[in-house]
Amino acid sequence: MCLGVSGRLVERCIVDSSALATGLVEFEGLRRPVCLELVPDAHVGDYVVVHAGIAISQLDVREAERLLHHLRLLNEIDIPEEAAP
Repeated sequence: MCLGVSGRLVERCIVDSSALATGLVEFEGLRRPVCLELVPDAHVGDYVVVHAGIAISQLDVREAERLLHHLRLLNEIDIPEEAAP
């Protein structure tokens, strides 16, 4: 199963025109470099869905906050670890 995680774009990195667009995305206080090539219209403050270091889509603020709320709730639930085969 693949999981895309929403985060807030906090900085667009300036690169030359031959490089892929990149930026810093914040996930609950943790900032990671992310490829922004698939979301050219994303601006600082926008929420994006990130999978494997690539922003694959944009989210509006209300949808992002709703999703983050549900992910926080999951973190509060004790989920048993999957048994090793």
